[in-house]
Amino acid sequence: MTGAMGRWHEQAGVRSGVRRTFHEEAEAGKVFFPERLVPYLSHEAVGELPDERRRELTVRHLHQFLLSTAHLETRVVNRGAELIANGRSGFELPASSRLDAFKVYCDEGYHALYSLDLAEQIGAVTGVAVPDWDYGGFVDRLADVAATTLPHHRRLAVLLQVVVFETLITAVLHEIPHDDTVVTAVRDTVRDHALDEGRHHRYFTGFFHELWRQLDAPTRAEVAFALPALLRGCLLWDVEPVRSSLVLAGLDNATATAVVRDCYGGDVGDERIRSICRSSLRMCESAGVFAVPGALEHFAAHGLIDGSAS
Repeated sequence: MTGAMGRWHEQAGVRSGVRRTFHEEAEAGKVFFPERLVPYLSHEAVGELPDERRRELTVRHLHQFLLSTAHLETRVVNRGAELIANGRSGFELPASSRLDAFKVYCDEGYHALYSLDLAEQIGAVTGVAVPDWDYGGFVDRLADVAATTLPHHRRLAVLLQVVVFETLITAVLHEIPHDDTVVTAVRDTVRDHALDEGRHHRYFTGFFHELWRQLDAPTRAEVAFALPALLRGCLLWDVEPVRSSLVLAGLDNATATAVVRDCYGGDVGDERIRSICRSSLRMCESAGVFAVPGALEHFAAHGLIDGSAS
């Protein structure tokens, strides 16, 4: 588990980064968020909206990304990082791993700070206010999933959710830093975030391997069969901000609800989940999760892997 955070003091954004500021005069013609990464913009009902309303939707989609970062990093990821850092994880870990968890904790607080900072800057310049979205429903649902999937190992469930969040790979972190059609402050902020998250990914992959090694056989089986529900729970999109943004853009409630259903439900949602969690699934495979009898079939039944592979 060594190495992932080894040069944190020199490389972490909170140690060496600068405040990203938006300069309106230098960003003429650039977008705040790529339309291809906003699933509902291509929906027929949204296509009928005036260009200005569509522009507002992209700005609020950026707000959604930035606010979700602020809430989830501090309320979900840091809850697990603190358990590891303070020696309350229930696993035997070297002091270096606990120190690295504190580094993650610092990083996530900084990500929350600069995400809200940038959202407020862009809201002030564009006139598209930062919505009052607190993601409480999503956080509560994560707690419910943790409690129901591993009722006798709730602390372990919390740790597993953090591992999942920190090993996912999203198109936003991967694509936006390289897209020169996006305003510079957004690209730079996402790039800063992605660099830190790359280190977190390596740290939590190593942590999961150590966690798995220390589990006894019965608990391994419980975890293997709980992981698909935990993965899906982390990846079921919180659609209320999307629905409310569509209403603000001029759609009635029924139409906004239908757009959300079309763009995030059913097969569309399942394919998005499979795409984002591929790295987490590779981690499970390398640790030995799929060696548990029936685990591979269980993951396939939850639509996370191709059933033919089982």
